[in-house]
Parts: sequence; C-alpha cells; structure tokens
Amino acid sequence: MEALQIFVAIFILALASPLTFASDPSPLQDFCVAINDPKGSVFVNGKFCKDAKLAKADDFYFSGLHIRKNTSNTFGSTVTPLNVAQMPGLHTLGISMVRIDYAPNGGLNPPHTHPRASEILVVLEGTLHVGFVTSNPDNRLISKVLYPGDVFVFPVGLIHFQYNIGNTYAVAFAGLSSENPGVITIANAVFGSNPSINADIFAKAFNLDRKMVKNLQSKF
Repeated sequence: MEALQIFVAIFILALASPLTFASDPSPLQDFCVAINDPKGSVFVNGKFCKDAKLAKADDFYFSGLHIRKNTSNTFGSTVTPLNVAQMPGLHTLGISMVRIDYAPNGGLNPPHTHPRASEILVVLEGTLHVGFVTSNPDNRLISKVLYPGDVFVFPVGLIHFQYNIGNTYAVAFAGLSSENPGVITIANAVFGSNPSINADIFAKAFNLDRKMVKNLQSKF
C-alpha cells in the first residue's frame, strides 16, 4: 500500500508539471485564486481572481481524499471531486482530480463523458473493468481489467465507465485536464432531461416501444 501511495503522489506531481498539456487556456500570471466577489477583481476564464498579494496556503489546499465514502446508492459508487469549486487555487491551472469509491460486486461509475477534459485513472484498491467507446462511425469499445497500480486513460469527450468486478471495495484516483471538466451521465441526460424529451424521439432513435421509453423516463 505504501508503494501505491508513493505512486499516487508521483502521479499528482506529474499533473502539476509545466509540461502537462491541459485543455484550459494557459495562464498569463503565476496563479488566479477564484473568488465570488467582483469588487476590485479581474475576471479570467469564468471566475474572478483574488488579489495575488492576498493569496494564502488554504487557497491551494484540500484535505479528505483519504476518507472512504459511502457507496450505498443506486450505482454503488461515490465520486469525490477536487476541482476549482473545492480548491480555488486551481483556477487557470488546467487540472483537477477525483477520488472514486466502488462498492463490492458491481459498484459502477456509470457511462458518462467529460466535455472539457481527458482523464487518467489509477487504481489503488480492488479490480475494475474500465473502458471507453470511440466516436462514430466505429463506436468501438476499448476496455481493460485493472488491478492496483494499473493506469488507464479516457480521451476527452468520449463515453467511459468503471465497474467493480471484485468482491471487495475498490478505490481509484483520477486526474483531469481541466479545472472544471464537467460531467454528463448518459442515462441521466437522455432519460432525465428537464423538461423531458419527447418519447417519440427516443422510440425512433433507439427502436423501442414508446411505453418502454416513458417507463425509463419515469425512473430519472
């Protein structure tokens, strides 16, 4: 476990390297700590910046990623994000990360996509079946079973997932190439939109009975 902790530390440092290619615009200053007060502030990439002279260590600090999260939910997984919303010092740096906890025997981080970031994931505990699907027209599934210490990359914008195929809890950390990568869970977006998309559209698109579509929409 100690070796894995060292591995994660190196992994995180690599994300912070000046050589890291991030999807967000490159900063023109050392940092831009995000604040909500527009008074006397500069607006950069969707956030106001704190006066650099007022920046403090806590702006660049977060604690709690060592804590296992409750996975007693529909999917049997919990994602703990660490992006600009939790650490304002990440603003303009083009990186963020998450911890993902998976319940034994089928904990799932369901098919989703990050519209603004690629993702690199490292497994600390457990056994995960992971994969992504390429874009049209091939729609090819590229997947792999991962064990502790294994790393896998999900390209920006592609649908991907992680599924715990082991009988113990699994834990993974992932780095993302944006301070605010965004997430679109496919099932929620398709069947749980607000307002709902016309069921006739899905019936035709998915070759399903309209009643089945309405039933799916009622679950979200």
